[in-house]
Amino acid sequence: VQLQASGGGLVQAGGSLRLSCVASGRRFSINNMGWYRQAAGNQRELVASITKRGETNYAESVKGRFTISRDNEKNTVYLQLNNLKPEDTAVYYCEADSLSWLDDGSPVVARDWGQGTLVTVSS
Repeated sequence: VQLQASGGGLVQAGGSLRLSCVASGRRFSINNMGWYRQAAGNQRELVASITKRGETNYAESVKGRFTISRDNEKNTVYLQLNNLKPEDTAVYYCEADSLSWLDDGSPVVARDWGQGTLVTVSS
């Protein structure tokens, strides 16, 4: 399964962005999806996650400002970032827990990552 993220950019503090991530491939289904971020010099951290049924989980630092959602028919996950702060500056990665099938019918369980999209928040 391939993940393609988009929507990053440069925004002033207090501004908003919307990130999108589309999953594609052959014969697959997606379970949990999420967004992670990695700032320079820091480890990658979970920002938000969402189950196939729509149950969400957020890092404390983004609660009330970021909203994760998904469209199961489009295999897409979104992250709405509001009231952005300079400390939100990071590369944002989408992640998906996928189940796919090879041509011989063998199942493959994987944790897939997008290529990352840079969010820069200026003060």
